[in-house]
Amino acid sequence: MNLLRHRSTVAALAACLLLGGCAAPHVSLAEVREFAGASAKLGGYAELSTRYRDTYLREQPYLTPAADKLAKETDARRRAVHEDFRSVQKSVVLYMQTLALLAGADRFDLTPQLDDLGNGLKANTESGLEQRHVTAWTGLTRLLTRAIASGYQGRSVETMVRDGDADLQALVGAMISLTRLYAKTNENEQKTILGIFDIEIPYANRPNDRMLVTLAKVHYLNKSQEYKLIDKRYALALQGLTKVSLGHQKLRENLHKLSGDEVRRTLQNFGRDLRVIREGLSEN
Repeated sequence: MNLLRHRSTVAALAACLLLGGCAAPHVSLAEVREFAGASAKLGGYAELSTRYRDTYLREQPYLTPAADKLAKETDARRRAVHEDFRSVQKSVVLYMQTLALLAGADRFDLTPQLDDLGNGLKANTESGLEQRHVTAWTGLTRLLTRAIASGYQGRSVETMVRDGDADLQALVGAMISLTRLYAKTNENEQKTILGIFDIEIPYANRPNDRMLVTLAKVHYLNKSQEYKLIDKRYALALQGLTKVSLGHQKLRENLHKLSGDEVRRTLQNFGRDLRVIREGLSEN
C-alpha cells in the first residue's frame, strides 16, 4: 500500500512538472481583486480637485477690488497645476484597475487609458508636489505601460505590487498632501465669505434693511451648511486614501502568503472600509 501511494505521488509530481509547475494550494486572489477594485472606485479626490481649482469663482462676488486682483493671480496658479494634480490621481486609479484585472481571470486592454495620464508632472513647491512625486509618477507610468502592454496575468500580481509599491506610496502620499491643501484653501474661503456676513449683518439694523438682512441670513446658513458638508468630504477622502496606502503596504509585506487567513481577512476589511467611505462620499 505504501509503495502504491509512493508511486501515485511520484506520478502526480511528474504530471505537475510536465504541465509547467504546481500552484500553491488554496491560493486566492479574490481579496486582492476586491481591495484593488474598491481602491480604484474610491472617488472624492477628483471633485475636491475641481473645487480647489474653482475657488475664485465662488469667492469673487464677495471680494473688494484690491482683494480681487490678488485672488485672480492665485486663481491662475491653481488652474496651471490642476491637471498635474488630476494626473497623480489618474495614475493611482489606473494602477489599481490594472492590479484588480491582473488578479482576475479575464484578459484585459487598458491601453487607451494610458493616453489619458498626461505628458508628465511638474514639481510645484507651493502645492507640495515635489520632484520625488514627479519621479514616482514616471516610474509608476512605466510599470503600467509594461503591465498593460503585455496583458500578462498570474504572477504579474506579485511583480506589480513589488515593483509598484514605493511609487504608489509616494503618489498616494502626494494625494493626501494635496487633499489637505484643498481643505486649507476651503477653510480660508469659508473665513473670507462668511466673515463678510459676520461683520456686515450686525450693522444693518435700519428698518429698511430688514428684508436684506433676512436674505443675507438665509444665504449665510446655506453657505455654512455647504462648508460643513465639504469638510466631511475632505475627512472621508483622507480616510480613504490612508486605507489605500495601508492596504497596499499589507499586500507588499505578504506577497508570498496571500492565501493566509489573516492576510485575506485584512484585505477584506480594507475593501469593506473603502466601500463604506465611497458610499459616504456619494451621499454628500
